[in-house]
Amino acid sequence: MLPLEGVRVIEVGQALAGPLAGAVMADMGADVIKIEKPDGGDDARIWGPPFGPDGETSLYFYGQNRNKRSVTLDLKAPADVEALHKLCSSADILLQNLRPGVVDELGIGPAAMRARHPRLVYCSIWAFGSVGPMNMKPGFDPLLQAYGGMMSVTGRPEDPPTFCGASINDKATGMFTVIGALAALRKRDLTGQGSVVDTSLFETAVHWVEGQVNNHIATGEVPKRHGTGGAVIVPYQVFDTADRPLCLAAGNDRLWARCAKVLGHPEWAEDPRFAKSRSRVTNKATLLPLIAEVLRTKPRAHWVEALEAAGVPCSPVNDIGELVASEQFAAMDMTQVLPNSGVRVVGLPISFDGQRPRSARGAPAAGEHTAEVLGRR
Repeated sequence: MLPLEGVRVIEVGQALAGPLAGAVMADMGADVIKIEKPDGGDDARIWGPPFGPDGETSLYFYGQNRNKRSVTLDLKAPADVEALHKLCSSADILLQNLRPGVVDELGIGPAAMRARHPRLVYCSIWAFGSVGPMNMKPGFDPLLQAYGGMMSVTGRPEDPPTFCGASINDKATGMFTVIGALAALRKRDLTGQGSVVDTSLFETAVHWVEGQVNNHIATGEVPKRHGTGGAVIVPYQVFDTADRPLCLAAGNDRLWARCAKVLGHPEWAEDPRFAKSRSRVTNKATLLPLIAEVLRTKPRAHWVEALEAAGVPCSPVNDIGELVASEQFAAMDMTQVLPNSGVRVVGLPISFDGQRPRSARGAPAAGEHTAEVLGRR
């Protein structure tokens, strides 16, 4: 038995944050019914190449919409809005990440839905938040990386603000939505009443730079970019070796002493400029070139072996191919083959009693389950 078996989720959304939240709950056993527009369904279906076996549905869509049932409804039509209400009468959670304001225009906003379904947990995913002067603005992940300050602290000081390659605001907002929804279900268990759960890409972006925001509030200083390095830990960054880059993370004074010994300079751990964490940060302009000079003298494999033997955290900088080919990736059994399609995707990053949940369904065709769910075509 999976943890969310018996929970029904209605997903009215597209792209990434909303569908990801639905996929997480589906993998944990929830019955997730995805509502798609009749003319093409979720926009993410065409976000390719690459595409799946049908040549039309993007692999991106397979990954975020596995394990769901798809129903097509025209939510501008009163009869289809009523069909949504019928589904919600037996649902526990509704997820929506439509453009701000659309759900109220359609009459399916939180007030209207909870008036008819007081036990429903209604989850809205916003771009900039549920209130404020920007709450009606749409947004995508890179816009929130820009507005939320993340780009300003990513990359090397001499480079322009840098975009993170992963859609971290979308994905984390989806995860926060799941956390909020499950907490609201717990509250409903106690009170019998549902809740409105609001999350946003903006709040997620601020969460990612929480430390920098706190430091700015305390000091008035605006954080700068540090390349691959950390602002408050040294050494804590990527270095070049004789052949391939290496990430080194000597996160405290004990690890630094071991690191200095491996690098052939045990005296650095006693040097007052470098002995303590605060002094290393203050003098990093002096220390980092010294470390870099040593690491360039031997290949990465040498340093990984020596540092790991000394208990100093380090890692090769893998590309995606190296990650997928790694023994750890295989040992953790990170992927699964979706039923009926043969498409292989990364699975849920959670295990229950030692087992990672497997998708019982593949990604649905648009409207594939309309007749099954609604009893009509």
